[in-house]
Amino acid sequence: MESVNDALQGLELEPHETSEILGFANRELPHLHTPEDSYFILGSYRDPYLRRLRIVQNELDKRLGTYPFLMADLPELDIDRLPVFRIRFTLLAAHADTIVAVYEQDAGGEVTELGKISTTPYFDKSYVLPRDYAWMTEQNLATEADVIAAAATIYFNDDLDEAATEEELDSLIAAVNQNDISLTPPDVIDRLEDREDSEQAPVSYSWVHLNEFRLFELHGRCYAWSSRDDLRNVVDEIP
Repeated sequence: MESVNDALQGLELEPHETSEILGFANRELPHLHTPEDSYFILGSYRDPYLRRLRIVQNELDKRLGTYPFLMADLPELDIDRLPVFRIRFTLLAAHADTIVAVYEQDAGGEVTELGKISTTPYFDKSYVLPRDYAWMTEQNLATEADVIAAAATIYFNDDLDEAATEEELDSLIAAVNQNDISLTPPDVIDRLEDREDSEQAPVSYSWVHLNEFRLFELHGRCYAWSSRDDLRNVVDEIP
C-alpha cells in the first residue's frame, strides 16, 4: 500500500476504501508476479484508437511467456470519494515489468499518463509509440517510419498547394536518401494513401508532447509509426 499512499499524498483512507483497494490488489497483482513478462499498455480507449492498443496487445501476446494487458479490461474500484485512476494506475505501473504507451493525439487522459511515465520510478521501464512523430532534424530521419511520419505532415497539409507539396516531398526524400533509406516520392505517397480513414490526418502534437517523446527517443525507447503495419513492426523492437 506504500505506492497508493504516495499516489494519494498521504491521504487517510476509510476502512471500506482500504478493503476495496486491497481486494483489487489481491485480484490483479498476482498476475504481475509470475515468471511471465507483464506489459502494461497505455493509450486512448476510445474508438478507433483502441484498435491500435489491441494490435500492440496481440503482437506482445504472440510471444511466449507474456502477459500484456490494458487497465480498461480490469475491474473498476467502487470508491466514490477517491481518484481511482491514480490508485489503479499506480498499483499496476509499479508492479508491471514494462509499460508501453501508444499516442495518436495530444488530448485526453494520455497526456496525464505521459507525464507520469516520463518521471521516476516509471521512466526506465517505459516505451512510447507515437504515431507520426519525428524530431524534425535530418539526422533523426533514420528509419522508414520516421520518413513517413515527416512526409505525412507535408502531404496532408492543406496550406500547401500541389506544387509546393511535391517540392517539399522531393526535398525530404533527397535528404533521407543520404541516410541510406531507399524511398521515392511515389513510394511515400503510396504508403500515406494506404492509411486507414481514421489515420489520414497527421497528428499534431504540442511542444510538451514533442519534448517528452524526444527524451524517450534519446534513451532509445521511442518508436514512431505511421500505419498499422508500422505499429506491428515497432512492437518487435520492445524487449
